[in-house]
Amino acid sequence: QVDRYLYHMRLSDDVLLDVMARFQAEMVKGLGRDTNPTATVKMLPSFVRSLPDGSEKGDFLAVDLGGSQFRAHQVKVFDDGKQSSQLESKFYPTPKEVIQGNGAELFDYIADCLLDFMETKNLKHKKLPLGFTFSFPCKQTRLEEGILLAWTKHFKVRGVQDTDVVSSLRKALQKHKASVDVLALVNDTVGTMMTCGYDDQHCEVGLIIGTGTNACYMEEMRHIDLVEGDEGRMCINTEWGAFGDDGALDDLRTEFDRELDLGSLNPGKQLFEKMISSLYLGELVRLILLKMTKEGLLFNGKVSTALLTKGKIEMKHVSAMEKYKEGLSNTKEILTELNLFPSEEDCVAVQHVCTIVSFRSANLCAAALAAILTRLRENKKLLRMRTTVGIDGGLYKTHPQYAKRLHKVVRRLVPTCDVRFLLSVSGSGRGAAMVTAVARRLAAQRQRIDATLAPFLLPLGILREVKDKMRAELEYGLKRETQANATVKMLPTYVCGTPDGTEKGKFLALDLGGTNFRVLLVKIKSGRRRSVQMYNKIFAIPLEIMQGTGEELFDHIVQCIADFLEYMGIKGARLPLGFTFSFPCRQASIDKGTLVGWTKGFKATDCEGEDVVDMLREAIKRRNEFDLDIVAVVNDTVGTMMTCGYEDPNCEIGLIAGTGSNVCYMEDMKNIEIVEGNEGKMCINTEWGAFGDNGCIDNIRTKYDKEVDEGSLNPGKQRYEKMTSGMYLGEIVRQILIDLTKQGLLFRGHISESLRKRGIFETKFLSQIESDRLALLQVRRILQQLGLDSTCDDSIIVKEVCGVVSTRAARLCGAGLAAIVEKKRENRGVEHLQITVGVDGTLYKLHPHFSRVLQETVKELAPQCDVTFMLSEDGSGKGAALITAVAKRLHNVGQK
Repeated sequence: QVDRYLYHMRLSDDVLLDVMARFQAEMVKGLGRDTNPTATVKMLPSFVRSLPDGSEKGDFLAVDLGGSQFRAHQVKVFDDGKQSSQLESKFYPTPKEVIQGNGAELFDYIADCLLDFMETKNLKHKKLPLGFTFSFPCKQTRLEEGILLAWTKHFKVRGVQDTDVVSSLRKALQKHKASVDVLALVNDTVGTMMTCGYDDQHCEVGLIIGTGTNACYMEEMRHIDLVEGDEGRMCINTEWGAFGDDGALDDLRTEFDRELDLGSLNPGKQLFEKMISSLYLGELVRLILLKMTKEGLLFNGKVSTALLTKGKIEMKHVSAMEKYKEGLSNTKEILTELNLFPSEEDCVAVQHVCTIVSFRSANLCAAALAAILTRLRENKKLLRMRTTVGIDGGLYKTHPQYAKRLHKVVRRLVPTCDVRFLLSVSGSGRGAAMVTAVARRLAAQRQRIDATLAPFLLPLGILREVKDKMRAELEYGLKRETQANATVKMLPTYVCGTPDGTEKGKFLALDLGGTNFRVLLVKIKSGRRRSVQMYNKIFAIPLEIMQGTGEELFDHIVQCIADFLEYMGIKGARLPLGFTFSFPCRQASIDKGTLVGWTKGFKATDCEGEDVVDMLREAIKRRNEFDLDIVAVVNDTVGTMMTCGYEDPNCEIGLIAGTGSNVCYMEDMKNIEIVEGNEGKMCINTEWGAFGDNGCIDNIRTKYDKEVDEGSLNPGKQRYEKMTSGMYLGEIVRQILIDLTKQGLLFRGHISESLRKRGIFETKFLSQIESDRLALLQVRRILQQLGLDSTCDDSIIVKEVCGVVSTRAARLCGAGLAAIVEKKRENRGVEHLQITVGVDGTLYKLHPHFSRVLQETVKELAPQCDVTFMLSEDGSGKGAALITAVAKRLHNVGQK
């Protein structure tokens, strides 16, 4: 009979899955900037960004306003390796005249109670940080501020809505001369999550099921439109009690729900809460029993005064009547006290009504919680997730069946989540202290991280100094009397022209500049249908050859050429060849290049001071299988400029920003004192990587730069390159991460074996980690691949470290380039210069922000230059062939 009567309160799993989907849609609505104003589930950012990590310590105060009693707490958090804390509390009644009076009286009362508590604990002389648990919906823009949106739970204090409750509390404390620092405003749900999070680091959901009901969880920042920033996570206070206020649950609400709502203090509001929380379940049972009695289904149709009196049946009665182990005795006793004289059948029926009402509450609560758990799992892109839900609230704690029912339904609705339910011990007080402790830890950590990274943040004034110093070094390198001692060598390349479109023929190109070596066949067509076709093969250069003898290195190169010629079927042809050799060379002509010094990990003996073209010719002779016409030895930077010059005649600068860093540009012959002749132009290979080797930029080198330099193959050399190129950026990051870990700011202070390995942190990881599209979860996966077990907070810090290192590299590179474009402008004697820079290199091409920051810096430091950046399509291969073609053309013109 009762089942038929309360049929609509029994919810099938299909209905619950539907409720779950509706709640998920409301969550998305609440998180969106445009949809939030009309959302019923407000999804309020709490500005709690981090869970406890176990390193928190100290003495904290907490005050807790939200129920029938006001509480003051002292929390001691011990950093003893056992993650222990000690809580002492005092309860104060919340008089009706205070909870329905005015704001000034309320906050004076809180300050009075707190001072009384501090006196009993002998704390008046200490200035302690305080967390304020305020269990009402607030809009926060930072952790220590909260604008009250609306009172709930019978509170009706005047003049507080739409004001900041933290500043009201601070004013009251100042008035009472209380030495307290209010650091955090916390919702009781958040406090519950934080308390449980201290004991179990998997806890990322907080749930209250008591007088009121609410849930919070850790959401990805990239989904929270209401708060700036995409990094990390933030706790969202869902304020789910208002779910359904827009009619979304009308099909599930019964006539009893509607009647209860109409008789409440806030009709039409908090409709989900009214179907779930203990404040209303007793009343719901009373309304059902009243109607059933009136219809003659109970108590022989006799309606007692108790059944007519609002609030007469409370949640404690419902809980007691559901103690099945005690049979019907509790039910009979309670009903008799209410002047109802039940038969045994009446007792069974009433017990059944209580069961259906409380079971529906657990079901609805489970559906909304399942929606949150599903969102967490999807955010993490996991097929299966392990997590913990921290729970507090009288209904969950005291009702004999509620917890078991809730757990069972949640596990049925989300079989892909392994959920642990952890009961919070004084969540709201201890939790407020934990939030305050975490906030204090993060503030202290932030200071230390900022201090560590500060030397990398180069203001505009410093960058101007770098630009001016680079300009001075360029001049030293061009002048005859200073060139020998100049660090920026300004090497003449004997490339005296850029392509004009008449180049044609078949050319070979060699490209040596990293751990791979390429041989290319390049076919250039001129005329209206001009084009460049390329065929190439890549060969590896083993470490033992990179660091063996020069003879072995060049024999290996010739072996690779022989393989390629055979592969292409052109072994007999004597083709002109351009040799891209991406190491500093002093050239006496276009086909003579004396190696100044190895870079990029090469250490082959008997090469420095030798002509690399001669060494290549001798190796070809030794093999005695084919002959080649070596026309030009080319730096990869020059190749880049020439490739872009083929497309855009305005391109007179080449930049490499990859494993190494270098620039070349077309200089007026009259300025190149180390080469005879004043007519025309010649391309200068600056070899700017050595800028600073004379100590001129020591003021901006950090201790990490010095560590990287000292651990490199060429200490004291290529200092600018070591701050700007891909080969070294990962190593700088690794040194910073080690330092931050030693300071206890990362990886829980544990330096893993992998982090100790030089070179483990490759520059490609920087590019991946800094990608805007990458969620922190993927950052953590990258770190896990490196053997680094990181938390969400660790991932944020690592991303920040990568960001400052790569940004500094791009800005320094931009400062150097600004010096070059300014020089070009002055050479031309124009007020405004339009010029194109041809660029190649993995750092420029693959890093998500490097190119943008570099371009912005050039614009800031050389405002009179309009610089276009053009990506080079295979500068080292195509460029070498084009230089060879241009050299052939100019040679033929000279002969004529």
